[in-house]
Amino acid sequence: MIEVRELTKRYGATAAVDGLSFTVRPGAVTGFLGPNGAGKSTTMRVLLGLDAATAGTALVNGCRYTSLRRPMREVGALLDAGAVHGGRRAFDHLGWLARGNGIGRGRVPEVLEQVGLAGVARKRVGGFSLGMRQRLGIAAALLGDPGVLMFDEPVNGLDPDGVRWIRELMRSLAAEGRTVLVSSHLMSEMERTADRLVVIGRGRLIADTSVRELAERFRRGVLVRTPRPADLAAVLGAAGGEVEPVSGGALSVTGLDVAAIGDGAAARGIPLYEVTPRSASLEEAYMELTAGSTEFGARTRHRGRLGQEGMS
Repeated sequence: MIEVRELTKRYGATAAVDGLSFTVRPGAVTGFLGPNGAGKSTTMRVLLGLDAATAGTALVNGCRYTSLRRPMREVGALLDAGAVHGGRRAFDHLGWLARGNGIGRGRVPEVLEQVGLAGVARKRVGGFSLGMRQRLGIAAALLGDPGVLMFDEPVNGLDPDGVRWIRELMRSLAAEGRTVLVSSHLMSEMERTADRLVVIGRGRLIADTSVRELAERFRRGVLVRTPRPADLAAVLGAAGGEVEPVSGGALSVTGLDVAAIGDGAAARGIPLYEVTPRSASLEEAYMELTAGSTEFGARTRHRGRLGQEGMS
């Protein structure tokens, strides 16, 4: 698994990571979230031995990455899909990586097939689209059949079919018992993909939780539809609920759970057409969690006719 303990990384007077601690365990996809400049990429670079920690530890399977004899057999990572010389052919690039890590050359066509690049294996990477480079980077991460995988923005440049493919791939890797850490700004994808979330801001931990627990934390009450909204509002208000009308003649109820709402309506013979607990989307929850941690922000104001806008 991945263990980060009191990790600090400074660049001069700036702390990119500041006393950060979290654990990523096998069998789940863990989303690594935070605003630009939060320290996500720096944390991954320290985990992979590309940057040295100022203080604290960042371990993979209990060891520093630099101490691993055959690192690609234990850890697969995609940080920068563009970090491949354009003159190399895809097959040769993976072949050299395999040779340097004691991986059989027969593994190369397997991963190229797995990521959908078998048909361009002999083509030079310089002619690849961004999506194809992403797939090649994922192939390199899978090359050693590692138990730990780290991906930084893996869906960049992928078309909708590719996005769905990487989502299913990450979930299947976790289902095999692997440790999967994914950094992304696409909240809609993380909501569909991740089981757990590590959220950081300004280099510090904000939340370490499951997607379900975060949804419960930002619950928005219960949406209720009934042909007698005024009567139901009076009943639920008397029971201690806060009731507000919403579009379509429905009611938004807070302070009472589904059972209490159902019991109150039944006692007065009020029919219910819908009773739905509502939670914030992951994007809404994320925005609330990180509201005070964004490095850059902008406020939009209207400038006049035709919908022209300006930034201030």
